[in-house]
Amino acid sequence: MTKWLRSGRRRDICFLLAAEEEVRGQQLKSRLESHYDDRLEPKSFYGSLSSLVDAGFVEKRTEGLHDVYALTKAGERRVREHGTWVGECLEGMGE
Repeated sequence: MTKWLRSGRRRDICFLLAAEEEVRGQQLKSRLESHYDDRLEPKSFYGSLSSLVDAGFVEKRTEGLHDVYALTKAGERRVREHGTWVGECLEGMGE
């Protein structure tokens, strides 16, 4: 597993991006805050996004006044690999 998946926040950002083609940064932050039921510090949140962009798992483009983010092919591959692993782990759980 690469370092990017060791951070739950970065992993969750990637899963949110996998659910949609592209998302504005503020929308992404709001969805994550809603999921966590907690406010995220903007500097920390955007630092996580920047790390994903720098690692090549997320792409960023500017649309008017907003930054828009989307998974790259490498990001999609990592999300699928991690999803498969989680599924395998859950298969052994009793209901």
